[in-house]
Amino acid sequence: MAAPTPIEGVTEEMPFGEVAALVVEARVSELIAHSHGVLDLEEIGHLHDMRVATRRLRAALEVFEPCFPKRRYRRLLADVKGLADALGERRDRDVAIDSLTAFADSLPRPDRPGVASLIESYRDQQRRANQELAPAVHRRWLAGLEERARELAAEARAAVPEEPR
Repeated sequence: MAAPTPIEGVTEEMPFGEVAALVVEARVSELIAHSHGVLDLEEIGHLHDMRVATRRLRAALEVFEPCFPKRRYRRLLADVKGLADALGERRDRDVAIDSLTAFADSLPRPDRPGVASLIESYRDQQRRANQELAPAVHRRWLAGLEERARELAAEARAAVPEEPR
């Protein structure tokens, strides 16, 4: 699992809205960075890392909810949840295939064809889940998600009152 992106410059003296902006910006950048290779059915680590990144972004949005305009916040959160669900559908198949493959390897040779048939069924489901996931990880859709997250961050930052001089 990929380590979370460190968030530089956060201090306990910072206003909540400024911290919200920094965290959301870091988490959406992390999500975008992990989107490459996510549809690869052979290297399933990419999908897992992106799924973790969606959970981190969702958590950040929920923690900092008071900093954001309600309607735009709800729309972005719904999109992040939808993306996480689509990633989860694919990930469930990845995990099942890995587990069954390891199990089949431990069986006597005559017992393996039955498990191989089940694995192939999961591979079909994996391919279908990947087709359903593809629009949600398309570069253009992700760019829109990133733009909306950055706009929320900017609004949180703009709402921070200026300190008296």
